[in-house]
Amino acid sequence: MTEVLFYHLQHQPLEAVLPTLLQKTLERGWRAVVQVTTEERMSALDDHLWTFTDESFLPHGTDREAHAADQPILITLSGANPNGASIRFLVEGADLPEDMAAYQRLAILFDGNDIQALAFARDQWRAVKEGGHDATYWKQDESGRWQRKA
Repeated sequence: MTEVLFYHLQHQPLEAVLPTLLQKTLERGWRAVVQVTTEERMSALDDHLWTFTDESFLPHGTDREAHAADQPILITLSGANPNGASIRFLVEGADLPEDMAAYQRLAILFDGNDIQALAFARDQWRAVKEGGHDATYWKQDESGRWQRKA
């Protein structure tokens, strides 16, 4: 059964939260795929993951590259899993994958300050629960720490 985590971003943007979650993913020895909905977001995340801190970077690539299957973190527009990821991150309202059971974990990150993003996440929550998956809902407190709410 796939564990599905909903991350309600309210006090920090995606660019602050996603790299930390990806670091933890790599520390577990997992591969990750990050699904976005626009070329612009894919390009921006690709650049950001190389430069998000002065001390390190996250090894990654996009599905446009020749060796996409070799990447520990892969950014994609598609629902495919060419790098055999254990965890899939959905951002910007990316659709739930048809093969949810192929992942150990699915992380849905949404902007809680955007009414449309919030409504879409609620629809995804219902779909995940109706599909019988274990879902948890996480919200940031004022200091940016994650609190489990459901």
